[in-house]
Amino acid sequence: MNYITTKSTMASGQGLYKSPAVCPPTEDDLQKLSEELNLKCTTEEIQAITAQFKSTATSYQRLSELPEPALPVKYPRVPGYRPAENDNPYNAWSWKCDIKGAATGRLAGKTVGIKDNIAVAGVPMMNGSKILEGYVPEFDATVVTRVLDAGGRILGKTACEDLCYSGCSSTCSSGPVRNPVDETRTVGGSSSGSAALVAGKVVDMAIGGDQGGSIRIPASWSGIVGIKPTWGLVPYTGAMPIELTVDHLGPMAANVHDCALLLEVLAGYDEGRDPRQPRDLKSEPYTTLLDKGISGKKIGLLQEGFSNCTEQDVAEMVEQAALTLAKAGAKVEKVSVPMHLD
Repeated sequence: MNYITTKSTMASGQGLYKSPAVCPPTEDDLQKLSEELNLKCTTEEIQAITAQFKSTATSYQRLSELPEPALPVKYPRVPGYRPAENDNPYNAWSWKCDIKGAATGRLAGKTVGIKDNIAVAGVPMMNGSKILEGYVPEFDATVVTRVLDAGGRILGKTACEDLCYSGCSSTCSSGPVRNPVDETRTVGGSSSGSAALVAGKVVDMAIGGDQGGSIRIPASWSGIVGIKPTWGLVPYTGAMPIELTVDHLGPMAANVHDCALLLEVLAGYDEGRDPRQPRDLKSEPYTTLLDKGISGKKIGLLQEGFSNCTEQDVAEMVEQAALTLAKAGAKVEKVSVPMHLD
């Protein structure tokens, strides 16, 4: 490879830099290219092109020497490590670390796992795929900052399915995630590691992501609580998406109270960073609403969902579970939305 030496004027003075940002072609390189392509460039043309490349290389060199901008990271941390098999229950960790948040807050004393499609500064992120291996974000996602500001302690990145594109737990590049209830079974996906670590009582709560069931499936299959929040309620800023209009981040926890508590922390306007959020977005004190009951609430049973289910016993079980909510004062009735089948 041919190298050139460029001279740049830095704030600290002039200096020679022998590791160029780009390596422009020499006159010989350009002459050979001209012959290969039958361009029939003259010597003058070759010299002019060479001079232009050198000028451009000087500009690239100056850009290369500028300091990289960095977002502030509020809480100290070290990169952590990829756990060995005996240090990785259910194969549910993608990466382990230990980041302590604020000394006080609503999540003080709570341990949290972060789905591995969500950026944590200085900690590798693979999103379940070899394609991203080696990528280390330089910033915290908004939900990560909110967890730490609330006193949460992040213990690592939870394994997820390859690019979050599976409802089971067998596609993650680091291997299948096992269900704590029965380790011969899938835990569901794509937030597989988050569900397994909560269900296995390794962490108190976790953040998952949901597009077509990626929080709800593993939560239901492992016996924990998970919420796909209202669209835009929880900012997606700093998470790797599948598609902006269907992406959601949400809480996963062992019980309803902790799920509501984590949603309280995560929800809210993100100062314009998430284009899905209206400026007047309001979140609620969800934990204080838990004892208010559901009297008078309307709950619809989507007929197209039940008629499209190929396992009748499953359809009947879900319907009966929903009907029990009527005993708590809700109005439960069947509704039809034909477009659902589209």
